[in-house]
Amino acid sequence: MFDIGASELLLIVIVAVVVIGPKDLPLALRTAGRWMAKVRKVSTHFRSGIDAMVREAELEELERDWKQRNEAIMKAHPETETRAMPAAASAEAAVVTNGEPQSPPPPPPPP
Repeated sequence: MFDIGASELLLIVIVAVVVIGPKDLPLALRTAGRWMAKVRKVSTHFRSGIDAMVREAELEELERDWKQRNEAIMKAHPETETRAMPAAASAEAAVVTNGEPQSPPPPPPPP
């Protein structure tokens, strides 16, 4: 990410020891580590929020496309929209409600 070589890292360590001092260096490194963890957590949260917005926008776009295609199909085939359901199909639809099969309706009495 930062492309720091061994010589640059050694120079940073020497400057840190001189400026901060060997006594306070572990505390400073611990504090820096905590700050880096917070920065990573915030960036991960931000990235996940952006990803969620992108997914939502994609879903809206797919839904819009689906509605357009559905309207085109309905315009091309209007007779299927107004056609009544056959009696056999309505009896089959009555057998299954809420995903659970039920007993079929009793047959009509003989004349």
